[in-house]
Amino acid sequence: MSVQGKLSSHAHLFVTTAFIALMVTSASAQDVATAPEDDVGDGSAIIVTGVRGQARTITDSPAPIDVIGGEKFDHTGAAELGDALGRLLPSFNFGANQAGVNSISRPVSNRGLGPAYTLVLVNSKRRHNSSILTNGGGDTSGANVVDFDLIPTSAIAQVEVLKDSAAAQYGSDAIAGVVNVQLKEDVGLGGDVQYGELGDVDGDPKSWRARLHYGTRIGDGGFLFVSGDIRKRGLAYWNTPAADTNLYSLPSGRTVQQVATATGRTVAQVQADVAAANALNAQWNRDGAHNGDPQIKAFNLSYNAGLPVGDGLELYSFGTYGKRLAEIGNNFRRPNSDSNFSALFPDGYYPLNNTRDIDFQVVGGLKGNVGVWNFDLSSSFGRNENHQYSKLTIRPSLGPTSPTDWPDLATFEFRQWTHNLDVTREFDIGLAKPLQFSFGAEYRLDRFRTFAGAPLAWQQSSYTFQPGDQQFDWRVGQVAATVVQGAVVLTPGDEVDTTRRVYAGYLDLGINPTENWYVGLAGRFEHYSDGSGNPLALKINSRYDISDAVAIRGTAGTGFRAPSLTQIAFAQTDGRTSSVYNPLTGRNESQPSVAKLVSPTSTVGQLLGAQPLKSEHSWNAGLGVVLQPFSRANITVDGYYIKIKDRIARTSRLSGTGVTAILVANGLPEIQQVEYFINAVDSRTYGVDVVADYRLDLGNVGKLGLTAAFNYNNTKVTDVIGLPSQLRDANGNSILGVGTAFFGGDKIGELEDLLPRTKVVLSANWTKGIVGLYLGATRYGSYWNRTAANNDDRYFSPKWISDITLSAKPTDWLTVEAGATNIFNVRPDLNGVGSTATTSGFSYGTAPYHPGGSYYFGRLAFAF
Repeated sequence: MSVQGKLSSHAHLFVTTAFIALMVTSASAQDVATAPEDDVGDGSAIIVTGVRGQARTITDSPAPIDVIGGEKFDHTGAAELGDALGRLLPSFNFGANQAGVNSISRPVSNRGLGPAYTLVLVNSKRRHNSSILTNGGGDTSGANVVDFDLIPTSAIAQVEVLKDSAAAQYGSDAIAGVVNVQLKEDVGLGGDVQYGELGDVDGDPKSWRARLHYGTRIGDGGFLFVSGDIRKRGLAYWNTPAADTNLYSLPSGRTVQQVATATGRTVAQVQADVAAANALNAQWNRDGAHNGDPQIKAFNLSYNAGLPVGDGLELYSFGTYGKRLAEIGNNFRRPNSDSNFSALFPDGYYPLNNTRDIDFQVVGGLKGNVGVWNFDLSSSFGRNENHQYSKLTIRPSLGPTSPTDWPDLATFEFRQWTHNLDVTREFDIGLAKPLQFSFGAEYRLDRFRTFAGAPLAWQQSSYTFQPGDQQFDWRVGQVAATVVQGAVVLTPGDEVDTTRRVYAGYLDLGINPTENWYVGLAGRFEHYSDGSGNPLALKINSRYDISDAVAIRGTAGTGFRAPSLTQIAFAQTDGRTSSVYNPLTGRNESQPSVAKLVSPTSTVGQLLGAQPLKSEHSWNAGLGVVLQPFSRANITVDGYYIKIKDRIARTSRLSGTGVTAILVANGLPEIQQVEYFINAVDSRTYGVDVVADYRLDLGNVGKLGLTAAFNYNNTKVTDVIGLPSQLRDANGNSILGVGTAFFGGDKIGELEDLLPRTKVVLSANWTKGIVGLYLGATRYGSYWNRTAANNDDRYFSPKWISDITLSAKPTDWLTVEAGATNIFNVRPDLNGVGSTATTSGFSYGTAPYHPGGSYYFGRLAFAF
């Protein structure tokens, strides 16, 4: 189908659903029920994040905070929580990975910092981490962060986003802020179904989701809320045609004479084969990659419960369970490559990455009052397991009888067991308001393990191409590729089992010297059993209300982040193709590669300059103003500054004749490229958040909520680690290959330039009776995709993304919605660094928004 045909068919879906919604509206006008108002930025929303003790509203908060109601996520059309947050919050960006296993664990950046610097809570309790490290979408730091997509959206009452360092209050990894997901306690039965399609992609553009929830009261004041959702997304891709059309012809670097000599044929016979191959090339559609959205099949379950057990006491528990199956596309393996046999795939193949995630967390606790003391005692256990396999790939070194189905390639597991005691009370010490005194303790046990795949996937093997293995026998006498194609494979040497115990205690004081002046003081001490450090984080924040319409607030503090267990111990063998700089052509070219990610303390790492990781230290400050110029209007402006020392990052892929010589000399000839994590840079980040909302009662015309938000963010690398002595020759020069750097411009660019410096989010939500209309527009500022040698940097221009949702509520229990995200089919610029083998040499780069263009959806929801 043509692009125009695709767009028109999806527009027809949108118009048809909208027409049905309006028809239902007209037919049921007598059953007037007000649609829920847009609550983003509503200053009256109650918050629990960032303060202890007395409840506060957004406009009363001493620190900047955003609150997003659960229904707001429905307007975005997003099935995953992380994607929705990226669309709604100006300081958040959700990385759009487009290739390999990294398409699943997608990072959320906050205030220009990676996901490792934002703490995620559920019902104010720490959420466990994923077992997969981040390695794409603008973040290759290797931290194993929280997977937002495994938190069911059907269970969310609201999300509170504290845009302020809270390391001294909640934990050392809250340097950029805190995301606190509050679960529902509603009563009644409800649910929805949603179907949608991408407008201009190849593959399978369809997606659907179904959700169901039920809440009831238990006893006198107790509650139980259960929910579940199931969803499916197709494998879709949008790559540009490959410029290198040499699909069947001679492999690069091999001559006619070499083929004739290897096969015992005449030069004339080989030349005739070349002519026949060229004729086949002309028929190829140049589909060089299936990189884009992976296929997802997932379901999530959750519960939230509370039960009073006496005067002022309540037992509570909540938990989530999720399972996710993914099928991920890859770069094309050509018929004449060293990764293929004609008996298996005569026309080449696209390897598949398949993954299975199983994730759960259970929290239980007792909270309430004992005399004048309020306490909360809880225990939480979470586990995430990721299993890697492939339903379609081969290991060429096993020859033409290689299996094409690989059920066991690698398994990763992360466990976290956390115990908390939080205590708070008020003391009347003669000030304008009582002193808020809080203290607490935490014990956390983290464990990270990896498990090797089946022996056939990693045991040593070698195969030399024989006559008849490939059409035209271009590679007779050459060695086949070594590893399972497109796969992450763990060997017994890669396996790791590491644990860490963290002990913490904190003290938090809230003081009001006068009626209009609040001062918060917090300190937190932590001890890491693995020697990562014994940090003391401190924070002071204050707010002064000049009048009912104007207040100023500010904060200053220190932070600390220990290396994640994945950064310390993770290791893997990567069998994907790599983009390698070819000095003869001056371009990056796609080549099969055996690359190892090794731990900093491994033998290979030490040979190439790795060092044991140190903890990161940070300092932050913020200053802001809160304005309420008139009724129903709120404006906040908050500036921030964050400085991080010894920031952990991933090296470039280290290769070249000098590196090869070191590896061969130490009995490691099979490795071609090596990476590891290192304390690479110092950085500073500064910026400003502006949020304004205004609510109007238009009388007979309805109600209108307007929100405008803006973020400016600038990150600069202030110091970079030097080239290790192991990677220098006797004259002090680098032994790395041409176009390769230890920590080059591409890595610095990931920190400085790969995210937009500006982002604007505008929304309008209009309701009248049973009809609602939501309009949203987001402007993503410009960004750069830097390269290692700075010889091919690419610029991406600013883009506006526009969304619309039309809703009708014909009865008290039914809502009909039709919507479109990115309705004008805006795509990133086609000027990213690419490979001529898989694309035309240009790609969409690492976009901060979904690069697949327009998405049209319809939704039916019910609630009793």
